[in-house]
Amino acid sequence: MLAIDARDKEKIVAPLFRTPRAFVLLVLILSALVAIGVAAYVRQVTLGLGVTAMDRPVYWSTYMVNFVFFIGISHAGTLISAILRVTGAEWRRPITRVAEAITVFALMVGTLQIVIDMGRPDRLPFTLLYGRLQSPILWDIVSVTVYFLSSITYLYLPLMPDAAILRDNCPSDAPAWQRKLYIVLALGWRGNHEQWVRLEKAIAVLAVLIIPVAVSVHSIISWILATTVQPGWHSTIFGPYFVVGAIFSGIGALFLAMTGVRKALGLESYIGLRQYRNLGLLFIAMNAIWFYFTYAEHLGIATGQQVEEFPVLASKLWGSFAPTFWVMALAMVAAFWVLVAPLLVPAGAAKVALFRPRLALASASTALILFGILQRIPMAPTLAALDTPNATTAAWVGVIVMLMLAGLGVAPWLKARPVTATAIAGGLVLAGMWLERWNIILPTMTHPRLIPYAVYTPSLTEILITVGSLALFTLLFVVFFKFFPSVSIWEVAEGRVIEEARSKIVVPAPEPSEAGWLRPRRFKL
Repeated sequence: MLAIDARDKEKIVAPLFRTPRAFVLLVLILSALVAIGVAAYVRQVTLGLGVTAMDRPVYWSTYMVNFVFFIGISHAGTLISAILRVTGAEWRRPITRVAEAITVFALMVGTLQIVIDMGRPDRLPFTLLYGRLQSPILWDIVSVTVYFLSSITYLYLPLMPDAAILRDNCPSDAPAWQRKLYIVLALGWRGNHEQWVRLEKAIAVLAVLIIPVAVSVHSIISWILATTVQPGWHSTIFGPYFVVGAIFSGIGALFLAMTGVRKALGLESYIGLRQYRNLGLLFIAMNAIWFYFTYAEHLGIATGQQVEEFPVLASKLWGSFAPTFWVMALAMVAAFWVLVAPLLVPAGAAKVALFRPRLALASASTALILFGILQRIPMAPTLAALDTPNATTAAWVGVIVMLMLAGLGVAPWLKARPVTATAIAGGLVLAGMWLERWNIILPTMTHPRLIPYAVYTPSLTEILITVGSLALFTLLFVVFFKFFPSVSIWEVAEGRVIEEARSKIVVPAPEPSEAGWLRPRRFKL
């Protein structure tokens, strides 16, 4: 029988054999949303894609946005977890299981979006039977399939010792099927030296191999767009731009997931501030890189002002897609500020009026009022006097200043609540990255080359299927961690042993010479 620490058994293993009412209620709500999405999809298959808002020339729309988004957040797990394993980051141990689960379930739901987007799902096998090897679409099918199989293996290998622990520590009143599940998944694991050596080698090799696979997945997805001549897509930086955005959104998803697991299961002693702090630094770096790529991508279009390209950019900056573009930009700036501001706030700042939440609320309200006035100027005759370039510019400057003051006012509150701050940043980034995918795909589809421009607004069917997809991802995640540990038991135990061994290492201090100078020791080879 495999031994387990008493604290790990109480905090990690025991909750797997209890079913609280909150879990049942959450599963029922998510299942209802999934059922609504399935009903909408059945209606779409029955009546055809005419129930959606897709039409010539908008052949890719919300479903493709969902596909790119879910494949992006899948990088949270396997890629980030693999990089941290390869670099030997010990603080990764409590969060690797959550990260790897995000990868698998995001890939499942993301791949479904391709089937949902097809008017004839029964013709999907034709892409393999008659696909062209030089087509990025065929590359994408192959890379996503390899990534999915690799991710499942990468999730299962570290789960095997934990399954054996659960097999040997099942309560007497546990359901028989649950005990058999752990027996099957443990594959006869006994924890001997040979098994550990083989497991460590397999995980190490897979961690190295899966990194280029993960990078290739989002690169190929970007090449599906970049290898066309459509305005706004034919870009050489789409590959790294998409990979950076995927890692960025993946960290945001990991923030939300680990916070939810930490709160729901009471794992504060396992997932601590160290994990949030280190991931936060990586998050800030990826945020800055994402802003650089976004600026570089749009700068070339703005300065070139080509006949086909510029209308796409104009639709983002002040056209029909301006609301989603600027909300995306604001969400990214806010996410950056939420994590950076606490690092800049000096001690005792809460006593200064500039750093009080009351000022933040007043400033945010003022900014909202000014923004509402700016939106009403073209439609309200009473505001005609403000419809001048100088007045409009001054109003926009006022909005920006008020938002900056609001950011300063909320900084001490964020500093006092680092876990909440990172969860907020993660939510902002997920919303912003979904809008970023929207702003990449839809402006180009509605402003194609040679064909008249079009207008697109998602239909109710597309909205319901999107909500159902998000609910399905959450449902898979919640149900999985009802039966399997959210924290890798053996990895955490191994980390304790390593930390204890390191604490016993004593580095001898240099011996002072008789003259008071430090005399270097002589070692014989």
